[in-house]
Amino acid sequence: MEIEELEGVGKAIAEKLKEAGYSSIEAIATASIGQLKDVGLGDAVATKIINSARDSLKMGFESGLDFLEKRKQVGKLTTGSKELDKLFGGGIETQAITELFGKFGSGKTQIAHQLAVNVQLPKDKGGLNGNAIYIDTENTFRPERIQQMAEAAGLDPKKVLKNIQVARAYNSDHQMLLAEKASEIAGQNSVKLVVIDSLTAHFRAEYTGRGTLADRQQKLNRHMHVLQRKIADLHNAVVLVTNQVMANPTIMFGDPTSPIGGNIVGHHSTFRVYLRKSKGNKRIAHLIDSPSLPESECVFEVTTGGIIDA
Repeated sequence: MEIEELEGVGKAIAEKLKEAGYSSIEAIATASIGQLKDVGLGDAVATKIINSARDSLKMGFESGLDFLEKRKQVGKLTTGSKELDKLFGGGIETQAITELFGKFGSGKTQIAHQLAVNVQLPKDKGGLNGNAIYIDTENTFRPERIQQMAEAAGLDPKKVLKNIQVARAYNSDHQMLLAEKASEIAGQNSVKLVVIDSLTAHFRAEYTGRGTLADRQQKLNRHMHVLQRKIADLHNAVVLVTNQVMANPTIMFGDPTSPIGGNIVGHHSTFRVYLRKSKGNKRIAHLIDSPSLPESECVFEVTTGGIIDA
């Protein structure tokens, strides 16, 4: 079904919607009335178009068995380490946001690079046979590292790099804009992985002091909403975000390390993994939150060729 076939959509409105990135029925169905009003539509027209799109996709209640069938569409992306895959229940899921947080040097960016390579593998080798988008906020993307990992995986390094779209985000507004652009690109280029490394760096730098906390959290909430609804759900893709940490002064005993972003990031992240350094090249991954998996830990290793079992 084309968007021109929706109730209330004529040629002029269809052009407006497509120019704003709403080029499919799914994109319109998952939009809010406020978002379509920003395109230049009236309240009544926006409501009619969204309801028409949702009716065409049957976005109402369904049985648990029907939902189980839909879950069969969820893909699993290998990390390169069997133990780390096991931690995630067989690999990192599509249609979900996976958050990796930890101190510098804990392996967050290494895993992000590895997934950008592995997503291009065929499905029988743990990949998703798709392309990747990498939004870099801390100037940590290294094409040389991608080449090393691609060679270790038996892939053509130049072809792998060509299939990764990289953008440097210079502030939080730019980062949010790039996420919207990623949603548009994903529908056209078989993108199955979107990485943001790191999610909170700009927000943390731009919003300082308790007086700005509410504004920062509202902005983060909108950003995470786009990542889930417009990328993970709409394109059946993996969304991986890395996160900075802080030392929580209220914790007197145990590890005081806490991720930035508070409950907003915590509620939106489907899987949350805490990464820590160990001896040599070894790293410890601790799954602290998942809707279906128990809390658990594993050890993996970061080598020249990428992520492997310790």
